[in-house]
Amino acid sequence: MEGSHRAGPRIAIKRAVRSTRPTRIPPHRDQIQNMAVYELIKAADEGSAASAAADPNHKALSLAVDSQRDLENGAGEGVVPPGKAESTALKRAPRLVSLDVFRGLTVALMIFVDNVGSYFPAINHSPWDGVALADFVMPLFLFIVGVALALTYKRISNKAMATQKAVLRAMKLFFVGLVVQGGYFHGLYDLTYGVDILRIRWMGILQRIAIAYLLAAISEIWLRVDQDVESGYSLVRRYRLQLLVGLALTSIYMVLLYGLYVPDWEYQIPVTGSTLRTFSVKCGMRGDTGPACNSAGMIDRRVFGIQHLHRRPVYERTEQCSINSPASGPLPPDAPSWCQAPFDPEGLLSSMMAIVTCLIGLQFGHVIIHFEDHKERIVQWMIPSFCLLALAFSLDFFGMHLNKALYTPSYTCITAGAAGVMFTGVYVLVDVYGYRKPTLAIEWLGTHALMVYILVGCNIFPLFIQGFYLREPENNILKGIGVS
Repeated sequence: MEGSHRAGPRIAIKRAVRSTRPTRIPPHRDQIQNMAVYELIKAADEGSAASAAADPNHKALSLAVDSQRDLENGAGEGVVPPGKAESTALKRAPRLVSLDVFRGLTVALMIFVDNVGSYFPAINHSPWDGVALADFVMPLFLFIVGVALALTYKRISNKAMATQKAVLRAMKLFFVGLVVQGGYFHGLYDLTYGVDILRIRWMGILQRIAIAYLLAAISEIWLRVDQDVESGYSLVRRYRLQLLVGLALTSIYMVLLYGLYVPDWEYQIPVTGSTLRTFSVKCGMRGDTGPACNSAGMIDRRVFGIQHLHRRPVYERTEQCSINSPASGPLPPDAPSWCQAPFDPEGLLSSMMAIVTCLIGLQFGHVIIHFEDHKERIVQWMIPSFCLLALAFSLDFFGMHLNKALYTPSYTCITAGAAGVMFTGVYVLVDVYGYRKPTLAIEWLGTHALMVYILVGCNIFPLFIQGFYLREPENNILKGIGVS
């Protein structure tokens, strides 16, 4: 009896160790493996196989193997672990390098066009219809947000908690946008700060990204069907509800842009002293996509109030409003009355199509999750990218012009298609061929994109330097090097 009693646990120990031995363990998980095996042996000695199966270290070991496989399959950052215990036991999965490099390239492009665009108007934002190099920056950021969201919400254990975190993150980003773009900082030529609440700018670049992020995140959390993905068609079926959201937003945008009646309106601008001059703009029409009588501007004037819109409209560089067009300049003698009217390029109506750009990026991120082969991923990216480009040129040819200020569907398609082609190129260069060293600086920009944008893109860093001066505020460092 005693001998048989001793033999039983030994057999249980061997079986427990053999059954829990993983087929492939990453080298850096050896310590977790040893702890798991030790706990299983201890449980077997106590005659409790159930406690061995429920051991958290054993579960962490399995997740470690799964995490390594996800990395090999191309999954990137932000995989949500099923529970709090696993999240503390496992390190965060490595980031997708090509996505960071692509984000860094976008940041570098933003810095380039912001600083060089004033000297070379051809690469600056298009005054109205048409696109220039600077017009691709915002959609690239939105596209990247969508790709990252697919990786972030690859696994979701608690949809309500994930939604709560997405809402909080969007609110934080929106608040940062209000501070850095709402008028609190006055710019390089004004050493004061502070903003009148009655004139604060409610919408801006970061605010738009926050809105697009929130809607895309909610779609990813709640609107996906449990279905295996084996082809491009099955990928579309799995995420068809998200595609329907994008189609619905586009339809609503079209109805509002072309269907709303825009009445006559007026605005005031300060002249000498505290005197205000009133300008009247004649409209009384529907479906106009010009600077004066489009419904996008009317919606923002009604919802926010004209005093809360961007005071330097992009159309001030059009031929009707500038003698130096496409650069800024004095008004022509016969300039129309709307040339100095506030207009927000990040308004409500145009932000609907910005959400669509984010949803398109989300679908590109799904390709990373569901397809392992590099060639298959490239094919799944390039086909929709070229289709979007073809659709953009077709829409522009038939009268729906490329317009960044209105964020027209043709503009959405051409920028999203270009983003897809660019991202595919970066992916091939970095993740397929492994060119890491030449892109390390760009990768650093990508991993610190928000910080760089706030410090450089919003002029916070130059303003900080400008605060140091000699005797008089005008004798500051920036003036010494010819910046201000």
